[in-house]
Amino acid sequence: MHRLLKTSVKNAAAPLRAGSLLLGALWIVVTGACATAPPANVEDICAIFEEKRGWYKAAKKSEKRWGTPKHVQMSIIRQESSFRFDAKPPRTKLLGFIPWKRPSDAYGYAQALDSTWEWYKDDSGRRFADRDDFDDAIDFVGWYTNMSNKSVGISKWDPYNQYLAYHEGHAGWRRGTYRRKSGLKKTARQVDYRAREWGAQLQRCEDDLNDGWWIF
Repeated sequence: MHRLLKTSVKNAAAPLRAGSLLLGALWIVVTGACATAPPANVEDICAIFEEKRGWYKAAKKSEKRWGTPKHVQMSIIRQESSFRFDAKPPRTKLLGFIPWKRPSDAYGYAQALDSTWEWYKDDSGRRFADRDDFDDAIDFVGWYTNMSNKSVGISKWDPYNQYLAYHEGHAGWRRGTYRRKSGLKKTARQVDYRAREWGAQLQRCEDDLNDGWWIF
């Protein structure tokens, strides 16, 4: 009798285990589908916004709220993460070849630090913002560049110095910590060039992007 009971319980549990496995597989599929892949062409702002109309809406909203042009914000994000939602700084190497610690806790589209992200959430009122959400990330970039304008006087239309302040912090930019960092200055020039090129591109495609952009 005891053996029969054990067999019955075992047989009854089999469908439950199968159901759990199926639910697990479905969860993996759903969460994988929700992860936003980078645009197919990360070097053309018109192609990016054509592919991801929701990003255009978010960029336009951030520009309206903080005053920093869309192409400046987008160029900073392009440099920081290549539009990867889960981007992190590459690990340092121990003894030159062993993967070691990451240099900072920067994360997400905008590569925001934990402490800076908390500052943003407190100051902007967006308490539930996530660094791997594009709408929140570009709003963060708009907020930070606005802070750079307010605290150290950098024009919102100056991609070069906005990026330097973004990388070094406002106090670091004021002290000129970037002056001896040739690699950083080269990167800032790339951000500046891309932003200006993207500004020109937007003049050619923005009418089309605005045609029904609000429905996305």
